[in-house]
Amino acid sequence: MTASSIKDPIPAIRKFLAGLPVQSDASEDSRKDSAGQVLCAMVDAGLDRLSLPGGGQTLQRWRALAAVAAHDLSLAKLYEAHTDALAILAEAGMENEQPLRVWGVWCAEPPQAKLDIHHPAAEESGTVVLDGVKAWCSGANAITHAVVSGWNRDGRPCLAAVDLDQSGITVTNEGWHAVGMAETASVDVLFDNVRGMAVGGADFYTVRPGFWHGGAGIAACWYGAAAQLALYLRQRLSDKGNPHALAQLGRADVALSACAASLHAAAQYIDAAPTSDAYRLAMRVRLIAEDTANHVMQAFGRALGAAPLCRDPWAARMMADLPVFLRQSHADRDLEALAHSLLQRDGETENGGEEWQL
Repeated sequence: MTASSIKDPIPAIRKFLAGLPVQSDASEDSRKDSAGQVLCAMVDAGLDRLSLPGGGQTLQRWRALAAVAAHDLSLAKLYEAHTDALAILAEAGMENEQPLRVWGVWCAEPPQAKLDIHHPAAEESGTVVLDGVKAWCSGANAITHAVVSGWNRDGRPCLAAVDLDQSGITVTNEGWHAVGMAETASVDVLFDNVRGMAVGGADFYTVRPGFWHGGAGIAACWYGAAAQLALYLRQRLSDKGNPHALAQLGRADVALSACAASLHAAAQYIDAAPTSDAYRLAMRVRLIAEDTANHVMQAFGRALGAAPLCRDPWAARMMADLPVFLRQSHADRDLEALAHSLLQRDGETENGGEEWQL
């Protein structure tokens, strides 16, 4: 999926999303799994064929993620994971040749959930067996395949691609009680002697260049949601004589403009140096986007009050979903890690702080 082989998907994505029936007024039962159903429809329509990160159209890819996030964050979470899985497989030399597969990426590693991935004896090369539990399995009731992380017998992290339509896989109802992002249904999944295919070698998931490219792509989702909230605010400021509400719109504009500039610069850098270490770049855009989203949400509430949170289904869902999605950031731990990285670089170069010079 090179940049030259994929036309801009965003107009088609927006047209598709605009044509969906309104789900916000539906009951919880009728909305169950709707994000997963929409993702499947998007895959069927070929709307998941995005340029790969670092392929020359990274900004276009992020704009697509932002467009989906502006519509619905649960859908964006599943869509981003599916497109990230395609990028992971491509980076491992395993192009997804069956376009109607719908993927997830289940790579969270909480201490209470561990998955063993090992090569069975006397079986074809590449086949692995999975045993254990995975937590935070978004879209488990809707997707067909998943890229799953686990640990080999040497205690090293590894990946497997798994067809979820096989015995030995149990999708539980445990591990997810949030109101926000409810339609992702990020539950625990049990694996018992499940077959899969190895993806890359040990340590492949985190050492490949695309790991931080994908991490930065999450920031585009947060940005897309925040920008749509700001647009909602802008369109409802009918009383232009209210200086307090206008100040909040100005606050949102400043935050979004700075975030957009950082995403543009990050995409440009990734395309110019696709194999370079993008850790600091990704951490910065993620933390900037998180801060931007928090500024916009606060501005939204201070300017418009409780009415949209209580009377507008879209606004209520977005304001419930976004804080949950943002917690995919590790907040102060990420800030500390970024600082350590900066101090380490200062010790390796003669001109510490050159990254801050204009």
